[in-house]
Amino acid sequence: MLAGETGIRQWNDESLSPAPFWASRVDNTILNTTFSAYADPSGYSRFEQMVICSIKDALSQTSLNISDEKTLFILSTTKGNIDLLNNTEAENPVYLWRTAAKLQNFLKLVNTPLIISNACISGLMAVIVGARLIRAGKYKKVIVTGADLVSEFVLSGFNSFLSLSNGPCKPFDKNRQGLSLGEGAGTVILSSDHKASGIPHKIKVGYGFSSNDANHISGPSRTGEGLYQAIRKTIEKNRSGVDFISAHGTATPFNDEMESVAITRASIQDIPVNSFKGYWGHTLGAAGVIESIAGAHSLSGNQLISTMGFSEPGTTHPLAVIDANRKSTLNSCLKIASGFGGCNAALLMYK
Repeated sequence: MLAGETGIRQWNDESLSPAPFWASRVDNTILNTTFSAYADPSGYSRFEQMVICSIKDALSQTSLNISDEKTLFILSTTKGNIDLLNNTEAENPVYLWRTAAKLQNFLKLVNTPLIISNACISGLMAVIVGARLIRAGKYKKVIVTGADLVSEFVLSGFNSFLSLSNGPCKPFDKNRQGLSLGEGAGTVILSSDHKASGIPHKIKVGYGFSSNDANHISGPSRTGEGLYQAIRKTIEKNRSGVDFISAHGTATPFNDEMESVAITRASIQDIPVNSFKGYWGHTLGAAGVIESIAGAHSLSGNQLISTMGFSEPGTTHPLAVIDANRKSTLNSCLKIASGFGGCNAALLMYK
């Protein structure tokens, strides 16, 4: 991101789409090579391999024991193994609970995993729920992994909405044409022990809230009511200022406009805001997790990251969109997300 590089490019893959499409995808050779260090790739789907590699990488940076009754695993995804929908050899491979059980067995976890699949706020909701469970004393450690694939199912769905961009997406830009899809997996480890050994980035997860404006099955609210309510409650509960905002920023005309309305209604329109989707696209159920990780790194490094693809303001309500990388004293980040069905979420992270 600091080098101004994007993973979004044009693909010609007829197994996914009869026409070329723009997306960010995980390299299969790298994935198989990485996963081979843990198990035989033939026994696991691409989705499962991505999740396991992400968790293993995160755990390798700590010395935490996860094989105890005070550890919970939360899987965040919208579609899981949807690419196996036509696979008649496996028994119901697309059931998310089966996938979670397989991952639980691989990781030797005591507790049954929790699955959160709530459209595109899934990842952020998973972090919020994990933090709530720790505060309630239910668990001491929560592993949250968000993951999704670029599949034929997902591509055909977004194509039916005519919402895919013919080129890398341009969040909040006047000339934005739509979103770019992405695939990936991200993992955050939440712990009640602020001195947990080996954790490299100690960012505190504040209170977060979700809401649903029940506006439309796919279209965001024109008044931004749901997102505004989530932002307002989050700021009020944390009683802390906001140094920058990590927006959902899908680069669709209606989403970016709705976010600008909600942010303005919350009177935080002058706070620096960015979207990370120009770097790796919209990763659906993984977005909230991956973008929270990026936000945490921004906080740790006191670094504001530019909004890839943005050059000219394109929302009715002006926002302080970050258009160039720059250093800044940062203590808090407001992460927001919105999704189909009118769902919204907001979470504050701070040092």
